[in-house]
Amino acid sequence: MHNSFEKRLENLPLIPSLQRAEPVIWFNDQVNNEQSFPFSMAMVYEAEARLKRFAPYLQDAFPEIQDGIIESPIIEVEQMKAYLENAYATKIEGKLLLKCDHALPIAGSVKARGGIYEILKHAESLAIEHGLLSKEDDYRKLHDDRFRQFFQNYKIAVGSTGNLGLSIGIISAKLGFHVTVHMSMDAKEWKKQLLRDLGVTVIEYEADYSEAVKQGRLEAEQDATCHFVDDENSLDLFAGYAVAALRVKAQLEAQNIAVDEEHPLFVYIPCGVGGAPGGISYGLKQLYGQNVHIFFAEPTQSPCMLLGMMTGLHDEIDVAQIGLTNETEADGLAVGRASKFVGAQMETIVSGCYTVKDAFLFESLREMYKREHIFMEPSAHAGFFGLIQLVDTYSQKNANHLVWSTGGNLVPNEWRTHYLQK
Repeated sequence: MHNSFEKRLENLPLIPSLQRAEPVIWFNDQVNNEQSFPFSMAMVYEAEARLKRFAPYLQDAFPEIQDGIIESPIIEVEQMKAYLENAYATKIEGKLLLKCDHALPIAGSVKARGGIYEILKHAESLAIEHGLLSKEDDYRKLHDDRFRQFFQNYKIAVGSTGNLGLSIGIISAKLGFHVTVHMSMDAKEWKKQLLRDLGVTVIEYEADYSEAVKQGRLEAEQDATCHFVDDENSLDLFAGYAVAALRVKAQLEAQNIAVDEEHPLFVYIPCGVGGAPGGISYGLKQLYGQNVHIFFAEPTQSPCMLLGMMTGLHDEIDVAQIGLTNETEADGLAVGRASKFVGAQMETIVSGCYTVKDAFLFESLREMYKREHIFMEPSAHAGFFGLIQLVDTYSQKNANHLVWSTGGNLVPNEWRTHYLQK
């Protein structure tokens, strides 16, 4: 480590445990403080309205979406709760709920809302700019060949560890864009092949997520027709992700689950570079204020958001600088350096971050499949470890717990078998 980092880290008691890749939890003492944001709920409501305009198109283009809305249910997972209580000799008060983003339509992961939203917004802007579309039109017209031919004049680029690349690649190819996904070494081969089968150009790197993003940016900078989807800094992605909060509020109300001072909600979200969990968290905090407590979950070898927020350095520090490998089976979370934009926004929103070993991810994966008949990819299980880490903090009968699942439905059968046997 450089001297400047050593000086910043020497008084942080969690650093030795982080360096030993032990599970830790960091509590944010700035949560709920006043903060100004370069963002607003008006942008979230605008995103929701745009997604509704596109619903007829999505319904035509992807028949599996009956109403054209990209959304997943919230369900109670009582058998998984019983397993965690028995296996870890603890008592989880309140309901254990699962936000089923492993089953989100089109891309099968939490990245579907934000990634697809940004491409739809870009497509709408291009079509309106060229006089091909107005906001009063029936957007089903976008499914016509003449629009595909129009979008073939434009390119999309993105850097990804996997799931964002899937969501961007699938929707961009459907619309007709030429799309390139820059994949880090952590990306699973089946995700690359799925994209190639759709005609997407996949470029692989023998480096981590940061290099893939860097190359994606360079491609876009050198081509005026290329739009770069920036998971670290995009306000459009952030808005698309934040729409989830509006949906959660409606879903909880429909199930008569209160979120107020007497019924706090604890939310556990797996975190990579921070885009999707950041957007979701922003929306939830704006809607529920101090009655929601949000925790980010990261692998013990890739705690980039915890490290960035705890030190205040955000993207100025990489997990390698404290001796970690950034190697994990949770490919969507294999990020060494967090988004500065997201980390800064989360300073008064996230209640804390914790780390989890890969072994728990596979244990949870097997038990969830066995007890609830639900398959989620390894990274999606990081949320469940939060209940074990935080049991002494939230031991109140009226609290409820929402674990955010992040991916799984598109995982091929052979990979499911491989994961279940780990």
